[in-house]
Amino acid sequence: MSDPNVPVNLPNSEIRQWAMFCHLSALLGLAVPLGHLLGPLVMWIWKRELDPFIDAQGKEALNFQISVTIAGFICFLLTFVLIGLVLFAILAVAVLILIILAGVKANEGQAYRYPFIWRPIK
Repeated sequence: MSDPNVPVNLPNSEIRQWAMFCHLSALLGLAVPLGHLLGPLVMWIWKRELDPFIDAQGKEALNFQISVTIAGFICFLLTFVLIGLVLFAILAVAVLILIILAGVKANEGQAYRYPFIWRPIK
């Protein structure tokens, strides 16, 4: 019996790899200011026409990073009432885990949807 979570037509390995890079490129933010936004944006714009799977995962990665940026700004504002640092630490750990999880799922050929995010790019 087949697994319902695995798509019938898996994208080839090159497509899966580019979709994974759309997610993992957000880790560029660890070294470059705003790299968490620029990495997925550049990857998505560069490779979105190659395959619908890359297009969908690139949009998802970019939407997640937009949501994370907004959440990070809210955490910054909340540092003035002392809870922002704790929330920012929790956000940072969750973001790292979710980016890696999304990259692994995309590399397996499964479309990953981040939980609880705003999706302005359709």
